[in-house]
Amino acid sequence: MQIRTHQQIDQTLCGRPILLEHGKCHVEMELTREMVADATGLVHGGFIFGLADYAAMLAVNHPNVVLGSADVKFLKPACQDDTVIAQAQVKKTQGQKYWVEVSVIKSGQVIFKGSFTCFALDEHVLKR
Repeated sequence: MQIRTHQQIDQTLCGRPILLEHGKCHVEMELTREMVADATGLVHGGFIFGLADYAAMLAVNHPNVVLGSADVKFLKPACQDDTVIAQAQVKKTQGQKYWVEVSVIKSGQVIFKGSFTCFALDEHVLKR
């Protein structure tokens, strides 16, 4: 399946798709030194959120998809040199509205869960 959205995203910052199917996506990301928040090697949660958001956008895979809201939980930390995988699945659609569930997994454990509400707009959000 071809990627139809977020085509210019920097995959070193948001992850690399490793599975893309209708309504489903897995995105893998290597956590780097540039993502670290402190001397312990803890990765800033914004990078984990960005990974999950990107996976949700790809699960919808519409050229004009945008995030409307997210309800997320950070369950465990992630550190430099970890590899994480976001698994996104569209759970429900209603017109242009999509509800997507995302889990981020590290070493077989869920470290992040989120419910993302996305909208597939008729035109690009900046043209509205």
